[in-house]
This record gives sequence, C-alpha cells and structure tokens, in this order.
Amino acid sequence: MISGGMIRSAVRASGSHTACSIRIGAASQLASVSKRQLRGLYPDTQVGDRRWISVYGYTQSKALIYSRYGEPKDVLQLHKHSISAPHGTQVNLRLLAAPLNPADVNQIQGVYPSKPPFQSTLGTQEPAAVAGNEGAFEVLSTGSGVKTLSKGDWVVMKQTGQGTWRTHAQLDESQLIKIENKDGLTPLQISTVSVNPVTAYRMIKDFCDWDWMRAGEHWLIQNGANSGVGRAAIQLAREWGIKTLNVVRERKTPEETEALKKELTDLGATAVVTEAELLSGEFRNVVHELTRKGQEPIRLALNCVGGKSATALAKTLAPGSHLVTYGAMSKQPVSLPSGLLIFKNLVFDGFWVSKWGDKNPQLKENTINDVLQLTRAGRFKDIPVEEFKWKWDTEGSELVAGVQETLSGYRSGKGLLSTLSWLSNDFG
Repeated sequence: MISGGMIRSAVRASGSHTACSIRIGAASQLASVSKRQLRGLYPDTQVGDRRWISVYGYTQSKALIYSRYGEPKDVLQLHKHSISAPHGTQVNLRLLAAPLNPADVNQIQGVYPSKPPFQSTLGTQEPAAVAGNEGAFEVLSTGSGVKTLSKGDWVVMKQTGQGTWRTHAQLDESQLIKIENKDGLTPLQISTVSVNPVTAYRMIKDFCDWDWMRAGEHWLIQNGANSGVGRAAIQLAREWGIKTLNVVRERKTPEETEALKKELTDLGATAVVTEAELLSGEFRNVVHELTRKGQEPIRLALNCVGGKSATALAKTLAPGSHLVTYGAMSKQPVSLPSGLLIFKNLVFDGFWVSKWGDKNPQLKENTINDVLQLTRAGRFKDIPVEEFKWKWDTEGSELVAGVQETLSGYRSGKGLLSTLSWLSNDFG
C-alpha cells in the first residue's frame, strides 16, 4: 500500500523543491500509484501521457503570446508558465473554449485600435501579450477575498484585451462576468456570446427608434449575413418582429449558394440575396416587392463590408434611417452619396463593441444574459464552428496555423479553440 506521504516524496524526488510540475512516470516511485490515489491528493491534476501534475499549489498553463506585431505565423508562440495559488480577490481559471475572431488576428497584426499591453508577468524573455479577447472559462480556485465566484462557476471576460488563448489564467474577480445560470448551456455558446451576439443586439436596439406597435411591418438590411453578427441579427430581429433582407457572397457553385440561402432562411431570415443581386439594376424592384411597395420601410442597415455594397444598402433605406458600420471586409471606404444625405436625411453611424462594452459593463452583462436566456430556450442557435482541439501536448505550430487561417477565404464555420477533449476526461 502506498501512502500519500510516499507519493509526495516521489513528487519531490523528481526535481528540486521549487519545481512546479512533473510528468507522470518521471519518478520510478510513482510507477504503481493508482489514478484514484493521485486524484485524492491532487484533485485538479490531469493524469496520463498528456497530463501534468501541479504541486506546491501551482498550476501549469500554456498560452499563445506575441512580443511584436505581425502575421500570426510569424509572431505567435506557445509559452508555458506556472500560476500560483490565488490570494485576495484573485481567481484561477481554466479555459473551456475560445473563438478565433478576425479582430483577434487584426490585434496581433497591430492594425486594430485596441492593443493589450506587452508585459513580463508570465516570465517571458521579452514583454508579451496573450492573444484572444473572448472565451469561456471555469473557476478552479478563488482567493479569500472573492465574494461572487466559486469553484465550478463559468465566466467570461468583462473587458477586451485580457487574453483568452491560454489553458489557464489568473485574473481579478472584478475582471470577470459570472454566468449566473449555466444550466442548458454549452461552453461553445458561452464562449461566443460576448462579441457577435452583443454587437447585433446593440446595433438593432440602439440605432433605430422602432415602432414596436407595428411589429412585422419594418425591415433591416445587412451584408455579411452569414457572419456571426449576421446570424445573430437574423435571430434577434425574428424575436423582435423585424423582417430582415440579408446579403451574402456567392459560393463556388449555385447549389452551394442556394444551400446557404436556405440555411439562413431556416434560421429566420425573411429574404436572402447575393452581392451580385444587390448590385444589379433589378434590385430596386426586388426591394419594392418585398416591402409591399414601400409600405414596410427598411429602417436600419448593418454594414460589415463597405465599398459599393454599403452604398447599395443605403439606397434601400427609408428617410431618416440609419446605416451602421461595424466592419470593413472589402477594405473599401463607405461612400456617402450627397443625395441620400440631403433628401433622405440618412444617418451614418459606426459601432465598436469593444469600446461600447468597456464603457457599459453592466449593460454588456445584461445583454449577455438576454442572449443566453434565448439560447437556453432554444430560440438562439449556435454558429457553425471549425474546432481546433487544444490538448496539453498539442504543438504550438498547429495552434498558430489554425489562427492564421481565420482570415482566409470561405470557411465552414468560426475557428474555435477547445480544451474540452482533454479536460472532460475523468480519472478512472
């Protein structure tokens, strides 16, 4: 029979007293130790070829970091470091899932307005930042001063720039939003709620004075309708009695384009057209028929493309309406025709969810809870994702390649870093 004291001695024998982790099997004394014995002594330990043991209260973490700006393939690297036990209002977390958003890549490239500071807190040779702005984490442990969080709670980041592309993190309680009711929700749904759905929600709610007594008689139009924001806007508008005219890029074949149109229609879209149809001379007639000859006005346009696409959206708007720009996929400027400004009195707005969320933390939390309530009720569906499984032994080059692909061409879904494949494995 092997005692707990013998196991601890074996752990210490594997390295110096300051060592923070060992591989299972590194010390011969552990050869016959059962997984159940280890679990009793180290409840947060992962056991097996891909597992590491945390000792002396430390947790091992891996993070995707960068010390200079550039393409992810050139500047991202996988960094391993130790996290101490939390104290005061600190909270130790482990990642469940984190999406790969285009804005995250733009941040790494140095072209995004918001840039996290380069710091030396992770023990890197050069000051570095942890990539990623959005993700779902589970609370592992809390400091004595933590009041609102407990082990097992799920959280998201209160602000951007806190670094989510890491297996574990230590943050202050004040930096986190607790998911008050995680029942019926998945890590995917939690990890993707705070950017795209919140963007769609606030643009629809905040930029148009809808006449809610005329539900079903007003429209919004949007390009990029297959994006995360676009899909969220379709579903929220459906819930609120707003019809949607949605523009997508043509796919490689007509069959694929029609399949995408049907997918969005099944999601709740009122009508779906292609960019070619939007820019054609016949589109005015299409809008005329859809809106019952203008009796159902298009009150809001959501633009993430720019260029000619944005101008075409603006031309469909009723007088006094708003066009809100939240992206620039075409990298072309938004053109403001003088006639639309003078004779229709259109308003052209911009929306940046990061800045809005930092200024309105409580409203951001309320918005997240509203979306999650719809999700829990089955009225807000998951976005398609391409999952990149992040195991403990996953090479950094694999993760970096997944990040680099985020801005490439047509994708079957949003990139998602997921640790669930190894975190969910139980001891037996």
